[in-house]
Amino acid sequence: MDGTDSTAGAFGAFGADTGGGADGVPHAPHTVGDVMSQTVVSIGRDAPFKQIVMTMEQWKVSALPVLEGEGRVVGVVSEADLLPKEEFRDGDPSRMEQLRRPEELARVGAVTAGELMTAPAVTVHARATLAEAARVMARRRVKRLPVTDADGLLVGVVSRGDLLKVFLRPDEDIAREVRRDVVEPLFPGGGRGVGVRVADGVVTFTGEIRNTALVPVAARMARSVEGVVDVGFDLGRSA
Repeated sequence: MDGTDSTAGAFGAFGADTGGGADGVPHAPHTVGDVMSQTVVSIGRDAPFKQIVMTMEQWKVSALPVLEGEGRVVGVVSEADLLPKEEFRDGDPSRMEQLRRPEELARVGAVTAGELMTAPAVTVHARATLAEAARVMARRRVKRLPVTDADGLLVGVVSRGDLLKVFLRPDEDIAREVRRDVVEPLFPGGGRGVGVRVADGVVTFTGEIRNTALVPVAARMARSVEGVVDVGFDLGRSA
């Protein structure tokens, strides 16, 4: 879709293969591009107010990226941006409201996406890690983020639910990665007695760790493995 067109539509995008198995569960997603939705509903700057509301209702979304040119994201229109028009439909804002909410009140007379949108848009790069995307959502208090490529063009959208897909990763996959990326480099040679057990995403190290200073290091490294819910130690027992 041409972002300068006021007609909303589904924006087909590209992204990385999630490498899902036969059960449809993504295996070891590492970036936003692995979990994002690749079909995005978007609008242009000239989209009128009523069309924005209709598009949100039709596609059951609470926010829409605003595009221009070949698909560059220039802003986002959310339900919060639209509500001031209804809130002050039958009365003028008080003096206190004018002082406290100048940006919101400026949208009361807005009639197009370009006038209503929040800009610049809060976006995330397709190659960003899931943790990076989660931090952006938390800091900016948003539920969804437009995903862009290196040229700033829209390639998808990622939601909180998408980020949680990582916790669908099978326990055996998590255990295999912890053994490869934590146990082998931390305990070369002497790590033969260190085992890894994973149940419901909780990693438990078993066996004997001779250098106890490595225990917190192992915990920190294991927590960085995607899909890990928690980390514990049951030392002195075999896996």
